[in-house]
Amino acid sequence: MAAPMELFCWTGGWGLPSVDPDCLAVLTYARFTGAPLKVHRVTSPWRSPSGSLPALKTRDKGTISKTQQIITHLRKQKYNADYDLSATQGADTLAFVSLLEEKLLPVLIHTFWVDAKNYVEHTRKWYAETVPFPLNFFLPNCMHKRHVERLQLLWGDGYMEDEEKLEKELYRDARECLTLLSQRLGSQKFFFGDSPASLDALVFSRLAPLLKAKLPNGKLQQHLKSLQNLCNYCTSILSLYFPWDGGDPPAGAPRTVGAEGGEAEEEPHKRRNQLLSVVVGLAAMLAYAFLSGIVSIQRGSTGPAARQPIAMEEEEEEEEE
Repeated sequence: MAAPMELFCWTGGWGLPSVDPDCLAVLTYARFTGAPLKVHRVTSPWRSPSGSLPALKTRDKGTISKTQQIITHLRKQKYNADYDLSATQGADTLAFVSLLEEKLLPVLIHTFWVDAKNYVEHTRKWYAETVPFPLNFFLPNCMHKRHVERLQLLWGDGYMEDEEKLEKELYRDARECLTLLSQRLGSQKFFFGDSPASLDALVFSRLAPLLKAKLPNGKLQQHLKSLQNLCNYCTSILSLYFPWDGGDPPAGAPRTVGAEGGEAEEEPHKRRNQLLSVVVGLAAMLAYAFLSGIVSIQRGSTGPAARQPIAMEEEEEEEEE
């Protein structure tokens, strides 16, 4: 039997199987299609073979790191959630994907990563508590910087000219986008009837974190909660396809179960990651010691008495290794 594909994604939180929208989109698509994935929910991108999340490790194509490329690869493996869609429904899918990326995604980035109150009290707090030491001291800030740069690319050069005015316009567009999604969904179970498609995976991955996160500043969240069919839609997908992935499994349930052919909460390359954490921690402590003046290097005589302390330090380092 061929080894299953391995998916590396951010771990779960807020009642979701993964807090990252891109990881959540891939997880949801895999559940919809029954793709046999071995899932590694990790707490740092360094634990991914590509250094980024999500990442799909395959037998023949190496590691795939882009969300759409991962979904395309699953389709080529005959796990296609859009197989039964008509040409019109396929065109609708492309239109709504474009709408989500243009109108909703920038505001979601702003809500979680740029809004000062949400970032400090919710987003950074969660990552700082989840990411292992010592990465939790700088990784959330690196992610924050990357999302701000991404937002500037999406919003264009006018982002810094009149940020307040632009923010109001974009939040207005995002509310209209949510309202349009609500109207398109109507009373249906999924966007194209009784069976989920790739559009459902994408919409769910964008709406669920906004719905489930406990945001101190929830301007867009309040509008989403007022659209009851979208709330029910997210809740239904969670209960049908992720019955306990957002929290602890029921008593007595095995930890490696699911439609993906086995989900693993273990962290791969554990020995390597432990050594990496130790090395980074030591480097951080040494840098702090030198910068604060606790440790300094003095040039002196080269006699035996002067060389002895250095020999002692080298022996201590060898023992630690």
